[in-house]
Amino acid sequence: MTVHFPFQNSYSALPDSFFARVAPTPVAAPRLIKLNRPLAVQLGLDPDLLETAEGAAILAGKTVPDGADPIAMAYAGHQFGQFVPQLGDGRAILLGEVIDKDGVRRDIQLKGSGPTPFSRRGDGRAALGPVLREYIVSEAMYALGIPTTRSLAAVVTGEHVIRETALPGAVLTRIASSHIRVGTFQFFAVRRDTEAIRRLADHVIARHYPELRDAERPYHELLAGVVARQAELIARWLLVGFIHGVMNTDNSSISGETIDYGPCAFMDAYNPAQVFSSIDEMGRYAYANQPRIALWNLTRLAECLLPLFSDEQEKAVAEAQDILGAFSEIFSTAYQAGLRKKVGLFTGREGDDALIQDLLEAMAKNQADFTLTFRKLGDSAVDDSADARAQFMEPAAFDEWSGRWRARIALEPQSAAERQAAMHAVNPAFIPRNHRVEAVIQAAVNDDDYAPFEELVQVLAKPFEDQPEFAAYADPPLPDQRVLRTFCGT
Repeated sequence: MTVHFPFQNSYSALPDSFFARVAPTPVAAPRLIKLNRPLAVQLGLDPDLLETAEGAAILAGKTVPDGADPIAMAYAGHQFGQFVPQLGDGRAILLGEVIDKDGVRRDIQLKGSGPTPFSRRGDGRAALGPVLREYIVSEAMYALGIPTTRSLAAVVTGEHVIRETALPGAVLTRIASSHIRVGTFQFFAVRRDTEAIRRLADHVIARHYPELRDAERPYHELLAGVVARQAELIARWLLVGFIHGVMNTDNSSISGETIDYGPCAFMDAYNPAQVFSSIDEMGRYAYANQPRIALWNLTRLAECLLPLFSDEQEKAVAEAQDILGAFSEIFSTAYQAGLRKKVGLFTGREGDDALIQDLLEAMAKNQADFTLTFRKLGDSAVDDSADARAQFMEPAAFDEWSGRWRARIALEPQSAAERQAAMHAVNPAFIPRNHRVEAVIQAAVNDDDYAPFEELVQVLAKPFEDQPEFAAYADPPLPDQRVLRTFCGT
């Protein structure tokens, strides 16, 4: 029986200027490392067939399935603030689109599948390490309830790629509600192709914001919709200590999903200025800068849409500024509401925000682990001896704050057990800690050992459960295990 993909492709029906038609480059000896079987079923695919040699060949780009219309998407982008008029999919090829079990259109893309016209002298390939990192982190984000691209499969190619040294090659099959970015709009804006911008905006509305089709000002509402989704997405990132690492406009999704997991990382000790990416030397994309950068990226999108707003430049700019002005309130509302849940507050009172800010400041001064502090705080709601204070270099700093917190939660109607359950539902015990991810990668790259990878993926699929048998995965790194820099896969 042949592997069947029920493709219904819409993006490749757009004008040729939107993409380049290019087939994946065949690889020598594809071998499936991991198939996300539940996701395959959700996409209407047969996981048993995908796990065959035929399936591995498709997932590695060696064979193109029937109905596919392989393309590399064109886009531009600001990279660390510097505009590049042509980027595009340099090592990714969109096989096509399917409609999943919930009626949602989803892209199926091969990442690391060979050069395209946008490769800019690159080899178009991916090394095994970045493929495993994206699989682990994207699926962890999904389990945390954060909008994200997904990972359907990881395949080794039987070939090596050359980076600083020769490394095993691999291909990731990535699933997204689309791969349309702020940079996609910028690609046409810099070319002053207003008609293409309109076609792209209409496509985005039909695909991601269908409720806007009959709006009186659909393009204004489109910008407002993207602003709202991005504001809420960044709030969710901050609430779990996630740092994207490369928030370029070409890595900013119009759908509101987290996309392009390169040098991403989760914080261990809380530090608003934390940076992991080896290429972010100035801290542009530090943890606490992410809301500001998201608004900066959205402003670039607004600039692209101005010709669709009004023929009068001043009027269009004023209208765009008014829409962008909503970002801060949407973000702040989502972020503060999330923080209140993290500390077990379910009604609003004057002084709550200051109480939470005092905790964050004490955490930063005491190098308290971000994830464990909040998780243990949930335990503290029912047990005074719970060791949230053990996360602080000076436990007295926690004790002072805890007294005020206990007085505040005493005013809430929930029982201690109800509060703990609610806090545990938003404060994960398990995140993809950097040292764990690096250990998994080293085992795979050096020893062809994927057992650690499988176990980590298993643990991270249930981040809010205690999982006593895997308790060590919740531990922060020892000093000699700390990962201080993460790297892009290019």
